[in-house]
Amino acid sequence: MATSATSEASSEQLLVVIDPVARRTDGESVRIAKDVLSAGAQTKVCLPDGPEEFVRALSRRGSRRLVVVGDDRALVRAVSLLHRQRELAGCALSMVPVGAALSVARSLGVPTGAVAAARSVLDGAVRRMDLLVDDSDGVVLGALRIPPLSEAHTSLEEAAGHPWLRTAQSLVRTLVPAREAPAHAPRAARLRIEVDGETLVDLDQPVEAVSVVPGERGVAEVEVRPLSVGAEASPVRAQGRTVSVSGADFRYRADAGVCGPVRRRTWTVWEGAWGLTLPGR
Repeated sequence: MATSATSEASSEQLLVVIDPVARRTDGESVRIAKDVLSAGAQTKVCLPDGPEEFVRALSRRGSRRLVVVGDDRALVRAVSLLHRQRELAGCALSMVPVGAALSVARSLGVPTGAVAAARSVLDGAVRRMDLLVDDSDGVVLGALRIPPLSEAHTSLEEAAGHPWLRTAQSLVRTLVPAREAPAHAPRAARLRIEVDGETLVDLDQPVEAVSVVPGERGVAEVEVRPLSVGAEASPVRAQGRTVSVSGADFRYRADAGVCGPVRRRTWTVWEGAWGLTLPGR
């Protein structure tokens, strides 16, 4: 039985796409991931240096299973491209997280160590997940938050202290679709938030934070924290298939990027829209 499983794993073909930022920031983890994957399956390694090469690699993957070696931005980039090509339904992704921005991968259940993640690629199982898709065809894998003040400031401070990170971020901006921008949003915002067409919070109630997360079975989980004066206000929660936010120009953090400013955006849950290989339970 073990011999059969080993034979099946070794006959599988993988397309291993290694993100350029990962190669430059943690070459040792990239090497380890390549060694583990190559020992367990037939691998074709692709080293794209720009957006056109990345698109070309994905379009030529054939029947090979796609493995992304990189950080959250690399995973989002791959899912975004496959979504725009309407190929997500028939393509299961795998990931070996390498880099500094790994919060999305961690929240999805991907092991963050190179060895454990690579073994999960070989031995894990595909789990279908819901996807948030906005009205500009952008995708959200993990969560979106309004406003993105603290996260954006952290990112800018890290870049200021590490010249190599500024270079990496510059490269990422050439690979990720536009709509990312530094955030300087106020802590309180006046927004109308609608869930399945019903108003959850209106413009007369300032809000401190909004989060939207893909839940299960095709619904999103929405939490709104009203701005509190004196006693802390209780968060307002709801679930639904569509979430619309409108009001004065606002920015939002979607997974690894800050997007906007926009005056209105609507997200719809696509149930089971994409598959990710995770450790077996």
